[in-house]
Amino acid sequence: MDLKKYIGTQIKTFRKSAGFTQDELAKRLNTTKQTISRYEKGDRKANQDMLFELCDIFGVSIDDFFPSQNESTQLPTSSQIQSIYDQLEPPRQGKVLTYAESQLNEQKNEENTKKNEVSEKVVQLYGYDYYDHAASAGTGQYLNDVRVERIELPVDVDADFVIPIKGDSMEPDYHDGDLVFIQTSVDLNDGVIGVFNYNGEAYIKQLVIDTEQAYLHSLNPDYKDMPITPETDFRIIGEVVDLYREK
Repeated sequence: MDLKKYIGTQIKTFRKSAGFTQDELAKRLNTTKQTISRYEKGDRKANQDMLFELCDIFGVSIDDFFPSQNESTQLPTSSQIQSIYDQLEPPRQGKVLTYAESQLNEQKNEENTKKNEVSEKVVQLYGYDYYDHAASAGTGQYLNDVRVERIELPVDVDADFVIPIKGDSMEPDYHDGDLVFIQTSVDLNDGVIGVFNYNGEAYIKQLVIDTEQAYLHSLNPDYKDMPITPETDFRIIGEVVDLYREK
């Protein structure tokens, strides 16, 4: 198993143990359910900052997201430790407790040191093509013939370009002013969030395809679905693969 898939499996395991749905965890991390799903499938690797946030949420160590140096080493279970502890006389039990407390404090100090080292590092920036005209999460915006710039963001995403969102029709997952990362595509599956040219205007919506029709769906129930008919001037621009939101 490669590292991305291993980390993804650990994230899924810790999430379920903590009782979070993907939606709930996404909200805690200020990201989307789609991003959490990509982490857990191993399609995308969570960066260090994200892993430290997950540590705080799950109450685990950063090391728990990575395979041990020797996977074949059988670690003692809590029941084995308890069994040995129960066989000791009280003075020796006290020594075990003192040693365990010192190990816990040492572990916490190591984790704090790692966090400080990460925070002291210069933030790495990644360049993206940026369309300065928003994709509408509301009433529609033109995307054709808009100016392309280069912007830098502190996240590494496999995307072809970035555009800002305008409107609230995709709340609660996508907010006005969010930046979304787009992978260009001409074919998207049912349920995928994408950017679409609909009668000459660009929208960020969920594509829904059922047995009777296809339409663009808003996550915000205040907005009506937009039917796709033979008369509709419709084109898929690409899939939304991630978002960036200023904290």
